[in-house]
Amino acid sequence: MTTRVPFPVVDEIARHCLQEDEPETVHIEVHLPGRLDRARLRKALHEALNEHPRILMREAPGPWYRRRYEWELTAGPDVEVVTFPEPGENALRDARTRALACAPALTASPPIRLEVVEADAPAARGTATVLILTLNHTALDGPACLRVLATAAELYGGRDNSPATPAPPRRTQEPAPPPPAPSTWSRPARVAPGTPEPSPGNGLLVADLPLPHRPKGAPYTVNDQLMVTTALTLADWNREHGARPRPLRITMPVDDRPRDATMPIGNGTRLVEVTVDPAELALPMPDLLHRTATRTRALKARPRPQLGHGAALLTKPVTPVAWRAALTRGLRRAAAPWTSTTLLSNIGRIPYPLDFGEDGGTAHAVWFSAPARMPRGLTVTTASTAGRLHLALRWSRTLLGPADGARLRELFEQHLHTTEVTA
Repeated sequence: MTTRVPFPVVDEIARHCLQEDEPETVHIEVHLPGRLDRARLRKALHEALNEHPRILMREAPGPWYRRRYEWELTAGPDVEVVTFPEPGENALRDARTRALACAPALTASPPIRLEVVEADAPAARGTATVLILTLNHTALDGPACLRVLATAAELYGGRDNSPATPAPPRRTQEPAPPPPAPSTWSRPARVAPGTPEPSPGNGLLVADLPLPHRPKGAPYTVNDQLMVTTALTLADWNREHGARPRPLRITMPVDDRPRDATMPIGNGTRLVEVTVDPAELALPMPDLLHRTATRTRALKARPRPQLGHGAALLTKPVTPVAWRAALTRGLRRAAAPWTSTTLLSNIGRIPYPLDFGEDGGTAHAVWFSAPARMPRGLTVTTASTAGRLHLALRWSRTLLGPADGARLRELFEQHLHTTEVTA
């Protein structure tokens, strides 16, 4: 008998709000110095899927009056997951475009695909192969799929791909009271429109930056530096475009899952919202970093359902799921003015070597990008490897264009440098 699993809260809300123009995809991009054997890679990934069977799922069919969406777990893939596009000058660009524009189907197991792009000139940046992993965010998140990819790397190369360092222990002491923040009932700033493109969908810019310096023993983290950088970047962007200053509200995913083979596969992050008053951005940098660190620590420590209490109530299976879907979409439209300004997803230091053995080598750059549909219209995603920060800016084309992305990247780099205080 086929095993079925009811959609968790995050999956159901995402399923209610799907849009063809702006698919809910997560893009993961891994750069390797060597070439991979095609047959071995396919075999390794298929074995990795079997080692993490929760990823082998598809949406089960059902009548309109059903009370829940359900995942149907499968014994194996319904479709070929690994493809090898023709090499060429635009192969990587085209693979990125597909990752943003075409979501893997929810009705075929698993809801992911892996494109293996072979670079024409590996000597230029030390990259011979780029893995483009695209996942349907209704079913899975980036950290979960990275765990599966780490298992595939270990099976392919025969080398240990366990997390390089254990996760830091959870804080047990009560966090300090956070500084006062603007009311969550006030409307946050929106990202000011730039020069949108005529076609719908998402645009993407990736950048490789130095990891910001942080003094030893500093009471703030790199994540706090990125939070401050994002706030300053958007405040400058809005000022340049004549927008009136308003509180910036930045959504931040928090992931408490272990990074080893026991990591639950699915959408496992919870969302917290960090609000920054425009006046705070004028504080001296050490004060701004300390204030941000206190606020984010308090928010992370506060128990909260993944999407908040309202989402948990909306997904109670007391009425047909089609009715709840219509209600959820209506509430989403009504709440658009109160949606956070942007989302900052900091994956942090990539915990796995992603070592594909002698021929593939070890990953030297990893980018992620999160969906950027309106009304936010912009997401900032960061990860780090080998002391480098890998930044992905992703935007809705109805809000921004490529030149706007380049300007945001420039502002981000400028402000990232200003967070490198010495005290």
